Parts: sequence; C-alpha cells; structure tokens
Amino acid sequence: MEAQYIDYDETRCFSATVNRLLAKDERIKPFINQFPALESFQKIISQRRFNGNRPALVEVLNHQYKNNDISRSVKENIDALKNDNTFTVTTGHQLNIFTGPLYFIFKIVTAINLAKDLRSAFPENNFVPVYWMATEDHDFEEINHTYLAGKKIEWKNSNAGATGRLSIKTIIQALNNYKGVLGISENAQKLSEIVSLAYADDKTLAEATRYLANELFGSYGLIIIDADDKTLKSQFANIIEQDIIEQNSFKNIEESTKKLAKIEIHAQVNPREINFFYLTDDLRERIVFEDNKYQVLNTEISFSEDELKGEIKQNPERFSPNVVMRPLYQEVILPNLAYIGGGGELAYWLQLKSNFDFYKIDFPLLVLRNSAMIVDEKSVKKLHKLNMAFADAFEQTEVLKKNYVENHSKHTLDLKTEWASLQTIFDDLKVRVYKIEPTLKPSTEAVEVRLKKAIDSLEKKLMRAEKRNFAEAMTDIEKIKDQLFPGGGLQERKENFGLFYVKYGDDFISNLINHFKPLGFKFTVLFDK
Repeated sequence: MEAQYIDYDETRCFSATVNRLLAKDERIKPFINQFPALESFQKIISQRRFNGNRPALVEVLNHQYKNNDISRSVKENIDALKNDNTFTVTTGHQLNIFTGPLYFIFKIVTAINLAKDLRSAFPENNFVPVYWMATEDHDFEEINHTYLAGKKIEWKNSNAGATGRLSIKTIIQALNNYKGVLGISENAQKLSEIVSLAYADDKTLAEATRYLANELFGSYGLIIIDADDKTLKSQFANIIEQDIIEQNSFKNIEESTKKLAKIEIHAQVNPREINFFYLTDDLRERIVFEDNKYQVLNTEISFSEDELKGEIKQNPERFSPNVVMRPLYQEVILPNLAYIGGGGELAYWLQLKSNFDFYKIDFPLLVLRNSAMIVDEKSVKKLHKLNMAFADAFEQTEVLKKNYVENHSKHTLDLKTEWASLQTIFDDLKVRVYKIEPTLKPSTEAVEVRLKKAIDSLEKKLMRAEKRNFAEAMTDIEKIKDQLFPGGGLQERKENFGLFYVKYGDDFISNLINHFKPLGFKFTVLFDK
C-alpha cells in the first residue's frame, strides 16, 4: 500500500479544538504539559517523577498474561518496566467486541510507532507501547456491536457492572455472524480462528479482548493492561480517599472548565462532587454524599467517613474512577510520558491538568492518534476517472456532483448573466412605476422577488437535467462517498478492521505500522499501489 497525507483542517472532519492543538495555539498552553514534538519528549524524560511501584506493575502484568502466548518482544518490554530508564506511551479504549471501529486499531498502531520513534531518538532509554483496557466502564450499549461492510454485528446480552468482568458465554451468535461476513478465504479463516479462540471458553470480556489484541499486536511488543486490580488500586488508595472526602477533583476541574470556556473550548466531560463508583462483580454505581453518609446509589450500601476509609484500605479494588479520575490513576501506576487519543479525548484531558497539579502527578504529553482512510482499488480507479484527488473526497456529495457537472458540461448552467440583464430592466421599471404611482413600488419589488425565485428554480432544474446526462459519474461519486464515508462519517469511526484483514492479511497492520507518523499530525490516506 502507498500513503498520501492531508492536513487535518483540509478534511473538515475535525473539531476546532483539534485544529488549535495542532496549530499550537498559545492560549492552550496552560492546560497541557507541552505541545508534542521530539524536543518536548527530551524535556519531560528528564523531569518525569515516577513514584509508582515498578516491581508490582511487572508482577501484575505477568499474572494477567499467564494464559496468553507472550512474544519475545512483549516479555522483554514487561521485564524492562523494572528499570528506571523505561517509560510508557499509552492509549486506551473500551472493550468493543471484535475491536469495534477501525480507530481502535489506529490508536494502538500510533502508540507502537511513537515508542519506536522515541527509542530511535533517545537510545539511552527504553519506551514501551501500552494499551489500557477500559475494563471498568459499564456502558454496554457502546461496546456490544460493530459494523462489517455496513452490517451491524450485535451481542445481545443482559448485563450489569463493569464490562471487563462480563462473561462472554452468550456471544456465540454475534461471533458466528461476524465470521459469516468475513467469508471463507484463507485470510478470513485465519481471522475467524483468532476471534474464535479469543471469545472461546469461560473468559471474561477483558480476557477475550487481551487475547485478540495480543494476537494482532504482540509481535510489536504491545503491553495490554487491565487496571481493575487490587494491587494496582492500592497505589491509588490515598488519592481515592482524599478525593472522595475533600472533593478536590470537582473543584479543580470545574475551575479549569470555566477557564477553557473563556478561550472557546467547551466541556467534554462534567465532573461530579464524587468521581468514583463502587464496583463489585455485578455492580458499578456512583458514590454520593447524602445525610452525612457515603451512599452507593440504587443500593443499601453506605459508609460513614471512618467506614469509607476502612473500606478503601481493605478493598481499594472496589473503588472505580470515572472518566475524569481514570487518567490520574493511569499516571500514578505507569511511568508514562504520553497519552494517545482522539480529538474528543484530548479535549477532555485539557480539563484535567489542574487536578494533576493539585495531586503532584506529572501530566503527560497529549498526542493526537493517527487518523486514516483505506481506499480500495475500485474507489481509486473511480477517483482517477473523475479526476478527483483524495482530498476532494471529503467534500459533500452534492458539492462534488455540482462541481463535476460544471467542469464537464458544454453548457452554461448558471443564469447569472440573464439575471443581471433582468435586474437592469427592473431597475428601469421601478423608476418608471415610482414616477407614475409611488405606492406601487412594493408591488414591483415583489414581482422581482418572484421572478428571482423562478430563475433560481430553473437553474436547479438545469443542473438536475445535466446531472442526468452525467448519470454514470454521479453514481460513481455516490459509491465513493458510501465506501469511504459509511453512514456519512469517517470510515474509521464506524467500519471494523475485519474485511481489511481479509483482503490484506497480516500486511494490513504492517502497512499501518509502515505509514503512520505519530508526530507528523497529518491525515493518512492508504491505497493500493
């Protein structure tokens, strides 16, 4: 595959906040560590103050991988975390079945490549890519489906509690549907076997996701972590206790949110007074302070302040951070330098720096994940036939059609010249009418307005007629847009990687590895040679 790179703002698919981050808007500087670049990494490597427990981290990872085949590079990366000169670059995502949309894959490839680039730039240190599984998230409706060739594959299941702890016993129908769409080619059979093994036996969804991600990325040294762990949570216990009782995160993030609003960056997340859930195998419910008690909503569970402190000390794993505290937890337990996320994620991280500063935890560099579009051979040929560049495909369908017709028609389809002539006539007419009877001026103007509407309507009819004369090109434009922008949005936000794997096999991921430039900050278009 070959690649072309397009400026993000040229795609018109990304938020103003993303474009401001990429443009290094000085007004954003108070809400980040530094803008991401190699020289920025050099600075934060020397400043990183990691007080986490490296031996405990390694022990937990080895335990979590006990039922997986570990590649040599994964094993080396886990062992390297014992050393003070080893740092992580981390991305995170929910446990979408069969990996969900393409950007799950893109996030991980960005992390792998950034770690590789940092190793080349700073060989005296080691850098490890990490995928943080959002195992404590409880929004099942967000992760229970994926799309293959536009077909929705859905896991129907009743659930409660953290998705990472869900049993996958009931996923068999969704698994069979997924494999059915893949087909029977050699690559399809290989991927079918991988997903069958991933979602086999009495696994949890976290274990299944680890297996699948490890099969796809283990050879590149990716470390997969499940932070729903007592040993890891114990390192966060002091902050859990302090934040629940003092409600510091609420105050800090609310203040940052107000400051961001002043520079026209609006809240992506809203902190609560208490930003933790109470977590058991079949329960993840908010903790609130009511009637001098710490109450777990929708349950009979409550704690006095002393009881709360005891529960956190004895069972820290039962306290699950929400979206605004999870990043802090991540940086407490990992020797991390950068977080790789999509535009929406990085926007809410901007709200968090003041809370990191309060707890004296280093804030990572925020790195926009690589975004990409895969253009198949048929679409490439259609684009060439239509004399369209890849960047043109981001334009709206009707605009593309109109532009094509205007560029290829032998006729003048707009009636600007004719209307200018008519306006001259009306200008003379209005003067004559006014001299005869001034009160008839509005009537004359109304006739002019009606005629303008009629001219505009005729112009649209001419365009529609000429579009029919270019029916084949119009159909090709529609097919290109449907293929590259399923459902009207970016391909990466909806389509699963499965059929791309079927076409390219293992070369699909290796091509992403070869072409993604984590610090290049361009949209990547991948297409067949």
